[in-house]
Amino acid sequence: MGTEIDQFDILEQKIDSFVGALTALKKEKEALVEKTQIQKEKLADLGAQVEELKSGRDKAKQRIIVLLEKLEQITL
Repeated sequence: MGTEIDQFDILEQKIDSFVGALTALKKEKEALVEKTQIQKEKLADLGAQVEELKSGRDKAKQRIIVLLEKLEQITL
């Protein structure tokens, strides 16, 4: 009978350990999900900034072309 109690104690300890590890993993998962969401938001912001910069570059390129055409008219 003493052996059975010892085995139940061992089983209980293992279950407690498993539950503790599972709880820690759930918390870690939640933290990683939150970090992932933050990174996705940052990525979206950076993508928007890139598009804004490309648009500005294209506008500047068009203005340079117009100015160069004006300069060509002057030198002719």
